[in-house]
Amino acid sequence: MISRHISTTTWNAASRSSARFSRAGYGIIRLRSLTTLAETVRSDDTFGIPVVDFGKFRTNDPAAKLSTAKEVVDAFKEVGFVYLSNHGIQEEKIKNAFKKSKAFFDLPEEKKLALAWEDPRSNRGYVQKGRERVTQSSDADEIAALREKAPDYKESMEIGRDWDATWKNQWPQEQDAPGFKTTALDFFKTCHEFHVIVMRSIALGLSLPETFFDDKIQEQYHNLRLLAYPAIDTRLLKTEGSARAGAHSDYGTLTFVFQDSVGGLEVQNPHTKHFHAATPIPGTIVVNVGDLLARWSNDVLRSTLHRVVAPPAHNGPVTPARQSIAFFCNPNGGAEISCLPTCLKEGEKPKYPTVQTEEYIVGRLRATYY
Repeated sequence: MISRHISTTTWNAASRSSARFSRAGYGIIRLRSLTTLAETVRSDDTFGIPVVDFGKFRTNDPAAKLSTAKEVVDAFKEVGFVYLSNHGIQEEKIKNAFKKSKAFFDLPEEKKLALAWEDPRSNRGYVQKGRERVTQSSDADEIAALREKAPDYKESMEIGRDWDATWKNQWPQEQDAPGFKTTALDFFKTCHEFHVIVMRSIALGLSLPETFFDDKIQEQYHNLRLLAYPAIDTRLLKTEGSARAGAHSDYGTLTFVFQDSVGGLEVQNPHTKHFHAATPIPGTIVVNVGDLLARWSNDVLRSTLHRVVAPPAHNGPVTPARQSIAFFCNPNGGAEISCLPTCLKEGEKPKYPTVQTEEYIVGRLRATYY
């Protein structure tokens, strides 16, 4: 059964008489047969990110796997985002990754700057506050102007596959950040394995063989991003164009977002263009579609705009510090991304030309950083 997490405080029960619901402290709606996701997300009053019990996909029951796969794909078709519960990643592993991430960002600035991000082809290393400005623009001059006017208020540490023959990760000294490297690499491996499973659910939901994507993502051409948003004067986040991270879509197949309890992530309703809070729900992972998967699916699956702002319930003079971890999943670097056979109706033409993963992602990164 699919649930729906709503960011609004109202629910028009009269117009949805077939639905039974309980808020359960987090606004989770249990949808019944006559109320479909496609109907409810078209109004801001009832819009929400679906919550899917992914534990059913990790069973050996073909019917349960298929129904879960359809729930995941339906969420990506209508919203582009989903909360996955019972995902199988141990909570202790996630907590430890957050602990080691915080310890890294607590290091003196000079130690972090010694590990500075240098090249979009590598996409590894430390990114200081204000260096990145995420946006939908691909114009370097426009992005530079945005960065000057309203930089992203965050710092990050970017980590790739550690065995790459050309590009090397930037690691702090073990005595400065004990256990950081081993924890990060273990978490990277865990997220890659989860990526394979989620992509298998997408394959089934798109009427493809379950393992269709396996040989197209096995090179682990991914990016683990540790993020720290420092406490900030709330007035700075209220100025025009300012945010902890500006409105943007992601570049690859999927993104896994692990949130702390502070909040601030907002997702655009694709149907109304209004933003809604993606409130942290304990025990879930937020998963969203990236641009390459949207292209792969001929926009059957949505790559939805999102941003990080001051938490909606926060009205104090200082917005508290926030931590998150994002795992950006990508196809193999040399993979040719062209329209999937089941995502093209008879008589239709693909919306996008074929593109190579590495060329596309490096091009987007090159414009994003200075």
